[in-house]
Amino acid sequence: MRNIWLIIFLLCLPGLLFSQRRRKSSFEQLYNAGTLNQELRLQNATAINTAGLEFSPVIYENGLVYVSRYKSGPIDEKTGETFFELFYAELDPNGMPLRPVSFSTELNSQQHEGPVSFNHRGDRIFFTRSNQRKGITKADSEGKVGLKIYEAQRGFFDWENVVELPFNNDEYSCLHPSLSMDEKKLFFASNMPGGFGGMDLYFVEKRGEIWSQPINLGPEVNTIKNEVFPFIHESGALFFASDGHPGFGGLDLFMIDLGGRRWGRVINLGEPFNSEKDDLGFILNPTGTIGYFTSSRDGGYGGDDIYVFSAPNGIKGIEAPAVVNTKVSVYDGTSSKRISDASIRIFESSPEGLLNNEELYNLEMLPRTNESDEMVLKLVRKKEDELGQPKLTTDRSGEAYAEMDENTDYLILISKPGYTTKEITYSTGSKDATLPLEIMLEPSNCMTLEGKVFSNRYNLKIPNALIRIVNDCDGTEELAHTNIKGVFEVCLAMGCDFTITAEKDGYSTEQTEISTVKMRGSRSMNIELSLTAKSNVVLKEPIRKGTVIILENIYYDFNKSAIRKGAAPDLDALAKLMKQYPTLEVELGAHTDCRGTDAYNLELSLRRAESAKDFLVQKGIAANRMSVFGYGEAFPRNRCRDGVDCSEEEHQYNRRTEVKVLKIDEPIDIGFNTDGLEVRDQ
Repeated sequence: MRNIWLIIFLLCLPGLLFSQRRRKSSFEQLYNAGTLNQELRLQNATAINTAGLEFSPVIYENGLVYVSRYKSGPIDEKTGETFFELFYAELDPNGMPLRPVSFSTELNSQQHEGPVSFNHRGDRIFFTRSNQRKGITKADSEGKVGLKIYEAQRGFFDWENVVELPFNNDEYSCLHPSLSMDEKKLFFASNMPGGFGGMDLYFVEKRGEIWSQPINLGPEVNTIKNEVFPFIHESGALFFASDGHPGFGGLDLFMIDLGGRRWGRVINLGEPFNSEKDDLGFILNPTGTIGYFTSSRDGGYGGDDIYVFSAPNGIKGIEAPAVVNTKVSVYDGTSSKRISDASIRIFESSPEGLLNNEELYNLEMLPRTNESDEMVLKLVRKKEDELGQPKLTTDRSGEAYAEMDENTDYLILISKPGYTTKEITYSTGSKDATLPLEIMLEPSNCMTLEGKVFSNRYNLKIPNALIRIVNDCDGTEELAHTNIKGVFEVCLAMGCDFTITAEKDGYSTEQTEISTVKMRGSRSMNIELSLTAKSNVVLKEPIRKGTVIILENIYYDFNKSAIRKGAAPDLDALAKLMKQYPTLEVELGAHTDCRGTDAYNLELSLRRAESAKDFLVQKGIAANRMSVFGYGEAFPRNRCRDGVDCSEEEHQYNRRTEVKVLKIDEPIDIGFNTDGLEVRDQ
């Protein structure tokens, strides 16, 4: 049975016919059905599938990039349909795609754009596109427009520097790229001369800055018919679609282990991945527990649909990433002597350095500047003693051996009492990953002071209290603020007296004195400061109604509204804040820069506010606690208005989302004890 998408993508193959359906027994002879995919859950990605075609998903940031069509737009004369374009959909916490948006203004053209692949950092893309030069399609000697693979880099606004890869040719098609994790091999499909059948699978190797000539994967993989849609997994397993190997019918999904010195055998993935219809475009996360593929099977929304699957116990043949064993040596930065019993904590992180577990952060809400009424939210890594037992400690020789997954980013904390904690980012995908890791710890010349500020009347935590620390030795003043738990931490110089003052609007001021003169032994101290509330209103409003919180770390690219992984730490912090205060209701107001028309910017800002709301709903915040507004370019924070020449940084400063506190009414839990009436800490 023909499938519309494949007819389009293989226009260069006149007369191509798909294989006829085969009986299921032929597959059972190849591989025992049912043993490959036990305990597998499969769902239709309902939010993105339509009556048309959605196919070839690829994981990018915290979403999917996939191929589909707009309902209206330029028409391909050969099909009578609009051209294929690239779309992007965020993923909810369960891996289910949400509302789609256009992926790229620059990459989506007036021709077909097809399957893509990204490098590990997500800043380089390889994609399929109709053969064109300077926006004009170019046909082969028979008048047919083939397909080529292009590469682009992620720029400040959008994808840029689009270049055609050198192994393309006007006389045949190259399509469906898949880049290996080490970025040294690019797999793809092609009907170039010299193959085994219609479409074969090939790969090229990166040698310096040059790609090799295409290498055919040979008869173990390729047949006299068609092998398409390759996906190379971190484990070394190659997944692909074929109508030439024995299967259920149409295109089936297969895998072969290319990770060892000797290749494995081609294995049909079986049910529920394969059906009597076309099944293709398979992808899998690094651990092999969640993935996506495309199918035209019965029961879907239209032609080709995207399906989501979870395999808690993994998929047979997929192994965990290889482990890198790294020696860590810790030294005293003053004496250069090795340090024993140093604690080493290792956390997987994003390329931006954020830890992948929100519970590893404390929430702080601070004034944007000391003179501003506007607030900002920050996620601050917890102290070492809040992070649990260290994974490793150095031995008598000051050494430890750390096992970390290959091609993974980490944040490593090295600490010991009497020394300043060292925090480093480390990637096992770097060229230095096999070298010993040498860390210098500097002796600490200060005393850690942790303070708690609370109301003396009801013993409630007081967030965002201003803490003034005056050094009586030289009269200098240092400012700090309590976090959402009413706690602050500072490091005081040794050999001086200090005056500590806590203050906040609606409360009395409290003062105490601390001395580090002649201090011996412990380099830490705890104090408590008790403030008196002037009314119960301030107790029920730990964040004052009308407060504006500026979310400074979800800057949007020009002409973009979707929020992607690594671009929304402030929204993570806001979700944490709204969970801390269940009665908090907010307005999310998005602002654009002045470029573009007023009407367009107004609509774009509303989409951005809605995108922020969707993100928070994914984090478990009820939608009825948030209202959204788009203010367009009406309220710039600097001089950048229509007709004013501004730098990109100045324009970016105006692209923001503001959170206005509409309501907060935290309950006061009253209890009794032998001393009379008290209010319990929330």
